[in-house]
Amino acid sequence: MFPAMLYVPAGFNWLNGNDETELEYALRGKAWKVYWFLLKNGRPVGVREVQRALHFSSPSIAFHHLEQLRELGLVQKQEIGGHYSLVSEVKIGVVRHFVKLGKLLFPRYFFYALFSTVFYIAYLIVLFDGFTRDNLFIISFGAIVCTIFWYEAYRVWNMRPF
Repeated sequence: MFPAMLYVPAGFNWLNGNDETELEYALRGKAWKVYWFLLKNGRPVGVREVQRALHFSSPSIAFHHLEQLRELGLVQKQEIGGHYSLVSEVKIGVVRHFVKLGKLLFPRYFFYALFSTVFYIAYLIVLFDGFTRDNLFIISFGAIVCTIFWYEAYRVWNMRPF
């Protein structure tokens, strides 16, 4: 089995499990919320924008956490305008369970739940021909699978920072 590894271009090289743990430790609390905001936003943002969006009491708190992310090599500060932009996306913590489509972040289980539900409903509409023993098994198994996927999608969705 290969160790869990991820690549962060600026500041870090290949990270092994220990470095990943250290990065997860550094990305906690408000720094984690700032990183999530940058990941979700997908464009360069200023200090005051971060402060307002995350309801920090002062811009210096936002600046501190943006600089912390810059030192970790996850964001860069633009020369003109002083906006911060995400350099790389790291798949650590709860971010592992999300897929980014444009500016939207979806739990990975959302797609599994959607796929299984669509085919379950299609089976019920098109192929269901009565309450035979085989059909009852398929109906109950399909309902259980869909329920599990929707529950996991909901649980991961509630793990996001805000």
